Amino acid sequence: MKKTLLIVDDDLSILKLLSFILSKDYEIVVKNNGIEAFSWLEDGNLPKLIISDLQMPYFDGQSFIKNVKISGFYRNIPVIMLSAAHDLEEQVANMPFKVEAYIHKPFNPTTLKSAINQALQVYDASDSN
Repeated sequence: MKKTLLIVDDDLSILKLLSFILSKDYEIVVKNNGIEAFSWLEDGNLPKLIISDLQMPYFDGQSFIKNVKISGFYRNIPVIMLSAAHDLEEQVANMPFKVEAYIHKPFNPTTLKSAINQALQVYDASDSN
C-alpha cells in the first residue's frame, strides 16, 4: 500500500507537477490552501508527510504548519516546505516549529524525492519505537 502525502499549494501547476512526479510512488492528496488541508486532517485523515507552500492566501503555509505542529494528533507528521521566497532560509529559521526540509521553487525533482525519502525514514523509525 502506498504512503499518503498531503500537498498544499495555491498554484495549480505546482500541484499538477508534484502529483505527476510523486504519484508513481505515493498516494497524493492535494489541497489549495491551509484551510482545506487542515479541514481534511480534521476529517480523520493522517498522511505520512506534508509538503506545503509557504506563501498562500487565506491560511498561509506557516500558519497551517504551526497548527499542525501544535496539534496532538498531527505534530509528528514530517513537513517539507516549498517556496519561491528569496528569504526562505531566514523564514524557516524564525519559525517556532521544526520542518524536516525546505526547498526553493523551482525545485529539482530528485532533490525533492531525496528529502521525502529521508523524512519518511526518520518518521518510520520513530513511529516503530
